[in-house]
Amino acid sequence: MENKSSALFTDMYELTMLQASLRDGTADRQCAFEVFTRRLTNQRRYGVVAGTARVLEAVKNFVFSEEQLASLDFLDKKTIEFLRNYRFSGDIDGYPEGELYFPNSPLLTVRGTFAECVVLETVILSIMNADSAVATAAARMVVAADGRPIIEMGSRRTHEHNAVTAARAAYLAGFTATSNLEAAYRYGIPASGTAAHAWTLVHVNPDGTPNEEAAFRSQIETMGLDTVLLVDTYDIDKGVRTAIDVAGPKLGGIRIDSGDLGPMTRRVRKLLDELGAVDTKIVVSSDLDEFSIAGLRGDPVDSFGVGTSVVTGSGAPTAEMVYKLVEVDGIPVAKRSSAKKMVPGAKRAIRTSRASGTCVEEIVFPFHNEIPDVGNFHYKELTRPLIRSGEVVDGQPTIEESRKLLAENLVSLPWEGLALSKDEPAIGTRFVGF
Repeated sequence: MENKSSALFTDMYELTMLQASLRDGTADRQCAFEVFTRRLTNQRRYGVVAGTARVLEAVKNFVFSEEQLASLDFLDKKTIEFLRNYRFSGDIDGYPEGELYFPNSPLLTVRGTFAECVVLETVILSIMNADSAVATAAARMVVAADGRPIIEMGSRRTHEHNAVTAARAAYLAGFTATSNLEAAYRYGIPASGTAAHAWTLVHVNPDGTPNEEAAFRSQIETMGLDTVLLVDTYDIDKGVRTAIDVAGPKLGGIRIDSGDLGPMTRRVRKLLDELGAVDTKIVVSSDLDEFSIAGLRGDPVDSFGVGTSVVTGSGAPTAEMVYKLVEVDGIPVAKRSSAKKMVPGAKRAIRTSRASGTCVEEIVFPFHNEIPDVGNFHYKELTRPLIRSGEVVDGQPTIEESRKLLAENLVSLPWEGLALSKDEPAIGTRFVGF
Protein backbone atom coordinates (compact mmCIF):
# COMPACT_ATOMS: atom_id res chain seq x y z
CA MET A 1 0.00 0.00 0.00
CA GLU A 2 2.78 2.46 0.90
CA ASN A 3 4.31 2.20 -2.56
CA LYS A 4 1.01 3.14 -4.22
CA SER A 5 -0.44 5.41 -1.56
CA SER A 6 -0.75 9.08 -2.49
CA ALA A 7 -1.89 10.06 1.02
CA LEU A 8 1.33 11.81 2.07
CA PHE A 9 1.73 13.72 -1.18
CA THR A 10 0.27 16.61 0.74
CA ASP A 11 1.13 19.62 2.85
CA MET A 12 0.98 19.63 6.63
CA TYR A 13 -1.53 22.46 6.79
CA GLU A 14 -4.15 20.36 5.04
CA LEU A 15 -4.12 17.93 7.94
CA THR A 16 -4.01 20.66 10.59
CA MET A 17 -7.07 22.25 8.92
CA LEU A 18 -8.70 18.83 8.94
CA GLN A 19 -8.05 18.46 12.66
CA ALA A 20 -9.47 21.89 13.43
CA SER A 21 -12.56 21.20 11.30
CA LEU A 22 -13.21 17.96 13.16
CA ARG A 23 -13.11 19.92 16.41
CA ASP A 24 -15.32 22.86 15.43
CA GLY A 25 -17.89 20.98 13.36
CA THR A 26 -17.05 22.34 9.89
CA ALA A 27 -15.66 19.00 8.71
CA ASP A 28 -19.07 17.81 7.49
CA ARG A 29 -20.03 20.94 5.58
CA GLN A 30 -20.77 20.19 1.92
CA CYS A 31 -18.22 22.02 -0.18
CA ALA A 32 -17.06 22.52 -3.73
CA PHE A 33 -13.41 23.15 -4.54
CA GLU A 34 -12.30 24.29 -7.98
CA VAL A 35 -9.04 23.97 -9.92
CA PHE A 36 -8.37 26.89 -12.25
CA THR A 37 -5.66 29.32 -13.28
CA ARG A 38 -5.92 33.10 -13.27
CA ARG A 39 -3.49 33.52 -16.16
CA LEU A 40 -1.64 31.56 -18.81
CA THR A 41 2.06 31.31 -18.01
CA ASN A 42 4.42 33.45 -20.07
CA GLN A 43 1.44 35.02 -21.85
CA ARG A 44 0.89 31.93 -23.94
CA ARG A 45 -2.22 31.70 -26.11
CA TYR A 46 -3.63 28.45 -24.67
CA GLY A 47 -2.98 25.72 -22.12
CA VAL A 48 -3.34 21.95 -22.45
CA VAL A 49 -5.08 19.89 -19.77
CA ALA A 50 -2.98 16.90 -18.71
CA GLY A 51 -2.79 14.74 -15.62
CA THR A 52 -6.52 14.15 -15.16
CA ALA A 53 -6.17 10.37 -15.39
CA ARG A 54 -3.34 10.46 -12.87
CA VAL A 55 -5.46 12.59 -10.53
CA LEU A 56 -8.21 9.98 -10.58
CA GLU A 57 -5.66 7.30 -9.73
CA ALA A 58 -4.22 9.44 -6.92
CA VAL A 59 -7.67 10.02 -5.39
CA LYS A 60 -8.35 6.29 -5.55
CA ASN A 61 -5.03 5.60 -3.80
CA PHE A 62 -5.41 8.30 -1.15
CA VAL A 63 -5.40 5.71 1.64
CA PHE A 64 -3.22 5.80 4.76
CA SER A 65 -1.18 2.86 5.98
CA GLU A 66 -0.50 2.30 9.68
CA GLU A 67 3.14 3.24 9.14
CA GLN A 68 2.13 6.52 7.53
CA LEU A 69 -0.30 7.30 10.32
CA ALA A 70 2.40 6.63 12.90
CA SER A 71 4.47 9.44 11.38
CA LEU A 72 1.71 12.01 11.92
CA ASP A 73 2.43 12.61 15.59
CA PHE A 74 1.20 16.22 15.42
CA LEU A 75 -2.40 15.05 15.04
CA ASP A 76 -4.85 14.01 17.76
CA LYS A 77 -6.44 10.58 18.00
CA LYS A 78 -9.74 11.67 16.43
CA THR A 79 -7.98 12.98 13.33
CA ILE A 80 -5.81 9.88 13.06
CA GLU A 81 -8.91 7.72 13.22
CA PHE A 82 -10.56 9.81 10.49
CA LEU A 83 -7.53 9.35 8.26
CA ARG A 84 -7.39 5.62 9.02
CA ASN A 85 -10.87 5.27 7.56
CA TYR A 86 -10.47 7.89 4.83
CA ARG A 87 -11.86 7.06 1.42
CA PHE A 88 -12.98 9.85 -0.88
CA SER A 89 -16.75 9.47 -1.31
CA GLY A 90 -17.59 12.66 -3.18
CA ASP A 91 -17.89 13.69 -6.82
CA ILE A 92 -15.36 15.13 -9.25
CA ASP A 93 -16.15 16.77 -12.59
CA GLY A 94 -13.74 18.38 -14.99
CA TYR A 95 -12.13 18.85 -18.36
CA PRO A 96 -10.76 15.68 -19.99
CA GLU A 97 -7.10 15.31 -20.85
CA GLY A 98 -6.29 16.79 -24.23
CA GLU A 99 -8.74 19.64 -23.76
CA LEU A 100 -7.55 23.24 -23.99
CA TYR A 101 -7.92 25.70 -21.15
CA PHE A 102 -7.80 29.45 -20.66
CA PRO A 103 -7.81 31.85 -17.69
CA ASN A 104 -10.62 30.96 -15.25
CA SER A 105 -11.58 27.71 -16.98
CA PRO A 106 -13.12 25.51 -14.22
CA LEU A 107 -10.76 22.61 -14.91
CA LEU A 108 -11.77 20.43 -11.98
CA THR A 109 -14.63 20.65 -9.48
CA VAL A 110 -14.31 18.50 -6.34
CA ARG A 111 -17.48 18.15 -4.27
CA GLY A 112 -17.92 16.47 -0.90
CA THR A 113 -17.43 17.29 2.75
CA PHE A 114 -14.84 19.88 3.69
CA ALA A 115 -12.82 17.20 5.46
CA GLU A 116 -12.57 14.82 2.52
CA CYS A 117 -11.95 17.53 -0.10
CA VAL A 118 -9.47 19.78 1.66
CA VAL A 119 -6.83 17.05 2.01
CA LEU A 120 -6.68 16.50 -1.75
CA GLU A 121 -5.44 19.97 -2.67
CA THR A 122 -1.71 19.36 -2.94
CA VAL A 123 -1.75 16.01 -4.70
CA ILE A 124 -4.22 17.28 -7.30
CA LEU A 125 -2.30 20.48 -7.96
CA SER A 126 1.11 18.83 -8.06
CA ILE A 127 -0.09 16.45 -10.77
CA MET A 128 -2.06 18.91 -12.89
CA ASN A 129 0.44 21.76 -12.64
CA ALA A 130 3.37 19.62 -13.72
CA ASP A 131 1.63 17.56 -16.40
CA SER A 132 -0.22 20.49 -17.94
CA ALA A 133 2.97 22.58 -18.06
CA VAL A 134 4.78 19.84 -19.97
CA ALA A 135 1.83 19.12 -22.26
CA THR A 136 1.40 22.81 -23.11
CA ALA A 137 5.08 23.20 -23.98
CA ALA A 138 5.03 19.96 -25.96
CA ALA A 139 1.94 21.01 -27.91
CA ARG A 140 3.64 24.25 -28.92
CA MET A 141 6.60 22.21 -30.16
CA VAL A 142 4.33 19.87 -32.10
CA VAL A 143 2.69 22.86 -33.81
CA ALA A 144 6.12 24.33 -34.59
CA ALA A 145 7.32 21.01 -36.05
CA ASP A 146 4.50 21.19 -38.59
CA GLY A 147 3.90 17.47 -38.92
CA ARG A 148 7.45 16.23 -38.38
CA PRO A 149 7.83 13.74 -35.51
CA ILE A 150 9.39 14.66 -32.16
CA ILE A 151 10.98 12.24 -29.71
CA GLU A 152 10.97 13.05 -25.97
CA MET A 153 14.44 12.52 -24.49
CA GLY A 154 14.58 14.63 -21.33
CA SER A 155 14.87 12.01 -18.59
CA ARG A 156 18.34 13.11 -17.50
CA ARG A 157 17.21 16.70 -17.03
CA THR A 158 14.59 16.17 -14.32
CA HIS A 159 13.68 14.05 -11.29
CA GLU A 160 13.51 10.35 -12.12
CA HIS A 161 9.78 10.10 -11.35
CA ASN A 162 9.01 13.35 -13.13
CA ALA A 163 10.79 11.99 -16.19
CA VAL A 164 8.19 9.25 -16.51
CA THR A 165 5.13 11.47 -16.14
CA ALA A 166 6.67 14.17 -18.35
CA ALA A 167 7.13 11.60 -21.09
CA ARG A 168 3.45 10.71 -20.78
CA ALA A 169 2.40 14.36 -20.98
CA ALA A 170 4.59 14.97 -24.01
CA TYR A 171 3.17 11.92 -25.77
CA LEU A 172 -0.36 13.08 -25.00
CA ALA A 173 0.54 16.40 -26.63
CA GLY A 174 1.65 14.74 -29.85
CA PHE A 175 5.25 13.59 -29.41
CA THR A 176 5.72 10.27 -31.19
CA ALA A 177 8.05 8.39 -28.83
CA THR A 178 10.13 8.59 -25.66
CA SER A 179 13.60 7.46 -24.69
CA ASN A 180 12.35 6.58 -21.18
CA LEU A 181 11.74 2.86 -20.78
CA GLU A 182 9.70 3.18 -17.59
CA ALA A 183 7.29 5.49 -19.42
CA ALA A 184 7.13 3.03 -22.31
CA TYR A 185 6.45 0.16 -19.90
CA ARG A 186 3.95 1.98 -17.70
CA TYR A 187 1.96 3.87 -20.32
CA GLY A 188 2.53 1.95 -23.56
CA ILE A 189 4.38 4.82 -25.22
CA PRO A 190 6.61 3.85 -28.18
CA ALA A 191 10.28 3.80 -27.13
CA SER A 192 13.13 5.09 -29.27
CA GLY A 193 16.90 5.24 -28.94
CA THR A 194 20.16 4.17 -30.59
CA ALA A 195 23.54 5.41 -29.35
CA ALA A 196 25.26 8.33 -27.65
CA HIS A 197 28.66 9.92 -28.28
CA ALA A 198 30.12 7.53 -25.70
CA TRP A 199 29.52 4.69 -28.18
CA THR A 200 31.70 6.35 -30.81
CA LEU A 201 34.33 7.41 -28.28
CA VAL A 202 34.75 3.92 -26.83
CA HIS A 203 35.93 2.67 -30.22
CA VAL A 204 39.61 3.59 -30.35
CA ASN A 205 42.56 1.96 -32.09
CA PRO A 206 45.48 0.48 -30.13
CA ASP A 207 47.43 3.66 -30.76
CA GLY A 208 44.66 5.78 -29.23
CA THR A 209 43.30 7.23 -32.47
CA PRO A 210 39.52 7.24 -32.90
CA ASN A 211 37.79 4.54 -34.96
CA GLU A 212 34.41 5.97 -35.89
CA GLU A 213 34.02 3.37 -38.62
CA ALA A 214 34.21 0.51 -36.11
CA ALA A 215 31.50 2.14 -33.95
CA PHE A 216 29.18 2.58 -36.93
CA ARG A 217 29.83 -0.93 -38.24
CA SER A 218 29.08 -2.52 -34.89
CA GLN A 219 25.86 -0.51 -34.52
CA ILE A 220 24.71 -1.51 -38.00
CA GLU A 221 25.49 -5.18 -37.35
CA THR A 222 23.56 -5.05 -34.08
CA MET A 223 20.58 -2.90 -35.01
CA GLY A 224 20.31 -3.15 -38.79
CA LEU A 225 20.22 -0.54 -41.53
CA ASP A 226 17.16 1.22 -40.07
CA THR A 227 19.23 2.58 -37.19
CA VAL A 228 20.29 6.22 -36.80
CA LEU A 229 24.03 6.97 -36.64
CA LEU A 230 25.30 9.91 -34.59
CA VAL A 231 27.73 11.67 -36.95
CA ASP A 232 28.98 14.75 -35.06
CA THR A 233 31.38 13.24 -32.54
CA TYR A 234 34.33 14.42 -34.63
CA ASP A 235 33.99 15.99 -38.09
CA ILE A 236 30.40 15.93 -39.36
CA ASP A 237 31.19 15.73 -43.09
CA LYS A 238 33.61 12.87 -42.49
CA GLY A 239 31.10 11.23 -40.15
CA VAL A 240 28.40 11.30 -42.84
CA ARG A 241 30.75 9.84 -45.44
CA THR A 242 31.87 7.11 -43.02
CA ALA A 243 28.26 6.30 -42.18
CA ILE A 244 27.32 5.80 -45.83
CA ASP A 245 30.55 3.91 -46.56
CA VAL A 246 29.65 1.45 -43.79
CA ALA A 247 25.89 1.23 -44.21
CA GLY A 248 25.38 2.06 -47.86
CA PRO A 249 22.69 4.36 -49.28
CA LYS A 250 19.89 2.53 -47.45
CA LEU A 251 20.91 3.82 -44.00
CA GLY A 252 17.83 4.78 -42.00
CA GLY A 253 19.10 8.05 -40.60
CA ILE A 254 21.84 10.21 -39.18
CA ARG A 255 21.62 12.43 -36.09
CA ILE A 256 23.22 15.83 -35.54
CA ASP A 257 23.51 16.97 -31.93
CA SER A 258 25.58 20.15 -32.18
CA GLY A 259 26.44 23.19 -34.23
CA ASP A 260 24.35 25.65 -36.20
CA LEU A 261 21.63 23.20 -37.14
CA GLY A 262 20.05 25.11 -40.03
CA PRO A 263 23.11 25.47 -42.26
CA MET A 264 24.43 22.13 -41.03
CA THR A 265 21.34 20.19 -42.10
CA ARG A 266 21.33 21.81 -45.52
CA ARG A 267 24.95 20.86 -46.05
CA VAL A 268 24.41 17.33 -44.78
CA ARG A 269 21.30 16.84 -46.94
CA LYS A 270 23.29 17.86 -50.00
CA LEU A 271 26.09 15.49 -49.08
CA LEU A 272 23.72 12.56 -48.42
CA ASP A 273 22.03 13.11 -51.78
CA GLU A 274 25.41 13.22 -53.54
CA LEU A 275 26.30 9.90 -51.90
CA GLY A 276 23.04 8.36 -53.13
CA ALA A 277 21.45 8.23 -49.66
CA VAL A 278 18.39 10.20 -50.78
CA ASP A 279 16.07 8.41 -48.35
CA THR A 280 18.34 8.65 -45.30
CA LYS A 281 16.58 10.83 -42.70
CA ILE A 282 18.14 13.69 -40.74
CA VAL A 283 17.38 13.80 -37.02
CA VAL A 284 18.45 16.82 -34.97
CA SER A 285 18.70 17.38 -31.22
CA SER A 286 20.80 19.79 -29.09
CA ASP A 287 18.78 21.93 -26.64
CA LEU A 288 15.78 22.39 -28.91
CA ASP A 289 12.61 24.22 -27.90
CA GLU A 290 9.53 25.42 -29.79
CA PHE A 291 11.34 28.52 -31.06
CA SER A 292 14.37 26.69 -32.45
CA ILE A 293 12.10 24.05 -33.97
CA ALA A 294 10.09 26.77 -35.67
CA GLY A 295 13.36 28.30 -36.89
CA LEU A 296 14.20 25.01 -38.63
CA ARG A 297 10.86 24.75 -40.41
CA GLY A 298 12.40 25.52 -43.80
CA ASP A 299 15.41 23.24 -43.37
CA PRO A 300 15.74 19.57 -44.36
CA VAL A 301 15.03 18.14 -40.92
CA ASP A 302 12.98 14.94 -40.77
CA SER A 303 12.52 14.65 -37.01
CA PHE A 304 13.51 16.25 -33.73
CA GLY A 305 14.76 15.06 -30.36
CA VAL A 306 13.80 17.32 -27.45
CA GLY A 307 15.00 17.01 -23.87
CA THR A 308 15.44 19.74 -21.29
CA SER A 309 12.90 22.22 -22.63
CA VAL A 310 9.97 19.83 -22.73
CA VAL A 311 10.39 18.24 -19.29
CA THR A 312 10.77 21.70 -17.72
CA GLY A 313 7.78 23.21 -19.52
CA SER A 314 10.06 25.27 -21.79
CA GLY A 315 10.45 28.09 -19.31
CA ALA A 316 7.11 27.52 -17.56
CA PRO A 317 7.57 24.54 -15.21
CA THR A 318 4.15 25.06 -13.60
CA ALA A 319 0.74 25.83 -15.05
CA GLU A 320 0.02 28.11 -12.04
CA MET A 321 -3.22 26.31 -11.22
CA VAL A 322 -4.86 26.81 -7.84
CA TYR A 323 -7.39 24.80 -5.79
CA LYS A 324 -9.92 27.08 -4.14
CA LEU A 325 -13.04 26.64 -2.05
CA VAL A 326 -15.92 28.14 -4.08
CA GLU A 327 -19.06 26.86 -2.34
CA VAL A 328 -20.12 25.88 1.21
CA ASP A 329 -23.51 24.25 1.86
CA GLY A 330 -24.77 25.67 -1.43
CA ILE A 331 -23.54 29.20 -0.64
CA PRO A 332 -21.01 30.65 -3.14
CA VAL A 333 -17.81 31.86 -1.45
CA ALA A 334 -14.65 33.52 -2.78
CA LYS A 335 -11.52 35.29 -1.61
CA ARG A 336 -11.29 38.97 -2.53
CA SER A 337 -7.57 39.54 -2.10
CA SER A 338 -6.02 42.09 -4.42
CA ALA A 339 -4.89 40.48 -7.71
CA LYS A 340 -6.35 37.16 -6.57
CA LYS A 341 -10.06 37.76 -7.00
CA MET A 342 -12.20 34.85 -8.14
CA VAL A 343 -15.78 34.12 -9.12
CA PRO A 344 -17.65 32.22 -6.36
CA GLY A 345 -19.77 29.11 -6.86
CA ALA A 346 -19.30 25.70 -8.48
CA LYS A 347 -19.17 25.93 -12.27
CA ARG A 348 -19.42 24.14 -15.58
CA ALA A 349 -18.27 25.33 -18.99
CA ILE A 350 -18.93 25.03 -22.69
CA ARG A 351 -16.92 26.22 -25.69
CA THR A 352 -18.68 27.77 -28.64
CA SER A 353 -17.56 27.59 -32.25
CA ARG A 354 -18.58 28.73 -35.71
CA ALA A 355 -19.96 26.38 -38.34
CA SER A 356 -16.39 26.14 -39.69
CA GLY A 357 -15.29 24.62 -36.38
CA THR A 358 -13.25 27.64 -35.27
CA CYS A 359 -13.59 28.39 -31.55
CA VAL A 360 -15.27 31.63 -30.48
CA GLU A 361 -15.29 31.72 -26.67
CA GLU A 362 -15.57 29.72 -23.49
CA ILE A 363 -18.73 30.25 -21.43
CA VAL A 364 -18.69 29.47 -17.69
CA PHE A 365 -21.98 29.14 -15.79
CA PRO A 366 -23.28 27.90 -12.40
CA PHE A 367 -22.86 24.15 -12.01
CA HIS A 368 -26.54 23.29 -11.66
CA ASN A 369 -27.86 25.74 -14.26
CA GLU A 370 -28.99 24.86 -17.75
CA ILE A 371 -26.57 25.45 -20.61
CA PRO A 372 -26.86 29.11 -21.69
CA ASP A 373 -28.29 30.05 -25.05
CA VAL A 374 -25.49 30.34 -27.63
CA GLY A 375 -27.55 31.60 -30.55
CA ASN A 376 -26.38 30.29 -33.92
CA PHE A 377 -23.05 29.04 -32.60
CA HIS A 378 -22.24 25.39 -32.06
CA TYR A 379 -21.01 24.32 -28.64
CA LYS A 380 -19.47 21.40 -26.80
CA GLU A 381 -19.63 20.62 -23.11
CA LEU A 382 -16.22 20.76 -21.44
CA THR A 383 -17.18 19.62 -17.92
CA ARG A 384 -17.58 15.86 -17.68
CA PRO A 385 -18.27 13.48 -14.77
CA LEU A 386 -15.04 11.87 -13.56
CA ILE A 387 -15.89 10.44 -10.12
CA ARG A 388 -19.30 9.71 -8.63
CA SER A 389 -19.67 8.75 -4.96
CA GLY A 390 -15.97 8.00 -4.78
CA GLU A 391 -15.88 5.72 -7.83
CA VAL A 392 -14.26 6.57 -11.16
CA VAL A 393 -16.89 6.88 -13.88
CA ASP A 394 -16.60 4.26 -16.61
CA GLY A 395 -15.51 5.24 -20.08
CA GLN A 396 -12.66 7.62 -19.24
CA PRO A 397 -10.59 8.36 -22.39
CA THR A 398 -7.44 6.44 -23.19
CA ILE A 399 -4.21 8.32 -23.82
CA GLU A 400 -4.65 7.68 -27.55
CA GLU A 401 -8.12 9.22 -27.44
CA SER A 402 -6.71 12.21 -25.55
CA ARG A 403 -4.00 12.66 -28.19
CA LYS A 404 -6.67 12.73 -30.88
CA LEU A 405 -8.80 15.19 -28.89
CA LEU A 406 -5.89 17.60 -28.49
CA ALA A 407 -5.00 17.43 -32.18
CA GLU A 408 -8.61 18.33 -33.03
CA ASN A 409 -8.65 21.14 -30.46
CA LEU A 410 -5.48 22.74 -31.81
CA VAL A 411 -6.95 22.82 -35.31
CA SER A 412 -10.06 24.53 -33.92
CA LEU A 413 -8.18 27.55 -32.56
CA PRO A 414 -8.18 30.83 -34.50
CA TRP A 415 -5.00 30.90 -36.58
CA GLU A 416 -3.40 33.57 -34.39
CA GLY A 417 -3.97 31.34 -31.35
CA LEU A 418 -1.20 29.02 -32.53
CA ALA A 419 1.44 31.75 -32.61
CA LEU A 420 4.45 31.31 -30.31
CA SER A 421 4.72 35.00 -29.44
CA LYS A 422 3.35 36.42 -26.19
CA ASP A 423 -0.16 37.84 -26.41
CA GLU A 424 -3.70 37.55 -25.14
CA PRO A 425 -5.39 34.11 -24.86
CA ALA A 426 -6.62 32.69 -28.15
CA ILE A 427 -10.24 32.98 -26.99
CA GLY A 428 -11.95 34.73 -24.10
CA THR A 429 -13.74 33.28 -21.08
CA ARG A 430 -17.17 34.74 -20.27
CA PHE A 431 -19.20 34.20 -17.07
CA VAL A 432 -22.96 33.86 -17.42
CA GLY A 433 -25.47 33.59 -14.57
CA PHE A 434 -23.34 34.88 -11.73
